[in-house]
This record gives sequence, structure tokens and C-alpha cells, in this order.
Amino acid sequence: MEVLVTCIDSKKIVNRGFLIGPYCPIYGFGGVIITIVLSNCTPNVIAVFSTSFVICSILEYVTSYVMEKVFKARWWDYSHMKFNLNGRISLGTSLFFGIGGLAIYFINPLFFDIFSGLSKQLSLSVIILFLILFLIDNILSFKIILSFKNIATSTCRDNTLEITQKVKDVIISSKSILKKRLINAFPNVKAIIMERGKK
Repeated sequence: MEVLVTCIDSKKIVNRGFLIGPYCPIYGFGGVIITIVLSNCTPNVIAVFSTSFVICSILEYVTSYVMEKVFKARWWDYSHMKFNLNGRISLGTSLFFGIGGLAIYFINPLFFDIFSGLSKQLSLSVIILFLILFLIDNILSFKIILSFKNIATSTCRDNTLEITQKVKDVIISSKSILKKRLINAFPNVKAIIMERGKK
């Protein structure tokens, strides 16, 4: 969904998310939580939609808040959209989460059937391989984002737009392909100005 919407807006394919790999952890965690919570529920479309809507909205809000506090940057902002809450979540995106939850609920049995046909040893090997790749990705991506944070917080200016542009200039001038990928994924990232003495 994330890639499709961005592709329509920017007319090009962009690897969304702050990790290097082609995945967005927030969607993965949302999918897992929905799967666990709804595993014993009867197939009620309204209940599945509503639960997915609420779970994913809370997850997105909390993720936005935590990332802003940790990295001193706002990674997405829905302030320009109607019915938003502090720019962190909006009714429009949450409706998509509800629809996504329905898709997960009804498609999951198909995937479970496919994976249950694999041998236990093969399944474990695949899980370990992807876990290792995911952990390496997290380490590399967090290193890049922390350098981004250092740039944002070390720039002593009063204007959010100027700080954002400074961050973009530094990253774009960098030879690192991974840092440039981050800007492509979040072209409108906003550096957050923290008042001195505020935590």
C-alpha cells in the first residue's frame, strides 16, 4: 500500500520505510498483532475491520511519537489531511488499515496452509535466515538514522524548514547510497526543534 500510494504521487517506485530492505516493520508488527488478536474470533467483517482499524491506528500513533522522541524528526505528518490527530494518524489512513486487516484475516489461512506443507527444518532455516538479515538491516539503518539525528540536533537554527533543508543537503551530498535512499523514502521528513531544557 505504502509503495503503491507513493508510486502514484511521485510517478516512481520508492522503497518506503526506514529500513534498507523492502519492508516496513510497522506493517509487519501490525499484521502479527492482528493475527494474534483475531486468531480465535469468528469471521465477522465488522469486528475484524474495527479491530484492525483501532490496533493499527494506536500502533502508528505510538510509533510516530517514539520515533520523534528518539530521532528528533517527524517521519510522516498528516496535518494537511482532514480528521487527523496531532498529524500522527488520520481517518483516511486508518480506514486503509482496517481494509488491510480484513485482507490479512482472510488471506492468512492460505499462507498457513502453504507453510504447514514445509518441513520443520526448512521452515526453521528460512526463519533464521530472514531474522539474521532483518537484524543486520536494523543495525545498518539505525546507524544511518542516528547520523541523521546528529545532523538535525547539531544544527542551531530557529526555522524547521531550514533545518530540514540542511539535513537533506548533507545527506544528498553524501556518497552513501543508503542515506540517499532514506531521503527518497521520506522526502518530507521534518526535523523537530527541541527547546533547551525540554526533554
